[in-house]
Amino acid sequence: MNTTAPPPAGRAAGLPVDDITRLPEAAHDCRYLLARGYPRQASLNLVGNRYHLSQAAREILHRGVFAPAVARQRRAKLVAAASLRGRPLALDGHNVVITLECARRGLPLVAADDGFIRDIGRLSRAYRPSPLTTAVLREIAHYLAAHGVGPVTVYYDAPMSRSGELAALTRTILAAAGLAGSAEAVPVPEAPLLADGGVIASSDTDLIDRCSQVVDVAGEIIRQGDSGPLISLNFVGKELDS
Repeated sequence: MNTTAPPPAGRAAGLPVDDITRLPEAAHDCRYLLARGYPRQASLNLVGNRYHLSQAAREILHRGVFAPAVARQRRAKLVAAASLRGRPLALDGHNVVITLECARRGLPLVAADDGFIRDIGRLSRAYRPSPLTTAVLREIAHYLAAHGVGPVTVYYDAPMSRSGELAALTRTILAAAGLAGSAEAVPVPEAPLLADGGVIASSDTDLIDRCSQVVDVAGEIIRQGDSGPLISLNFVGKELDS
């Protein structure tokens, strides 16, 4: 897996040369503003304009850079799948599947300040299940089964294309992997994901902020194998605290 610093990873992600050289400093400036309470969107816009960043580079900042205090709070909620043997897990279906599909397609990913790996939105907006989806679901099921996680309940966003079919496919793959659990398409996945107050699997920032414990299933799988370019903006936990 490519875990190099921004310049080589940026080249692999197809970013303009100017973005590659400016991103680390832009990330530092964005953290500086966020650490001092400036509004998030205004800070992202100001820094993006200041460094003349492309839309892709702005997405990297948006999905990867957070106020240091926020990043630490989220990291404190992270648990490993290996620690969940025999414990139930609620999995944010589209979030986890799309992130892993991006990795398997060689699309750019960002190792975010808060400890999660995220795609930069090149697949999410028009996502539809494909033959790759079956392979990715098998990866997820086998990974969770290897750690004895379960039962596993997967929730998909019903308004997204073919979510019912995706839920049915997921049930079949979970059963084939020997995992107890279920999958369904629901109008608002956030509600059942948070309903029991247990561990969830997602990299969605709103869900992370509202839950007590979270596992980055896609991120764990990505870190142990080959993936697309993984862009790290080199966040240090004590940065900009004063």
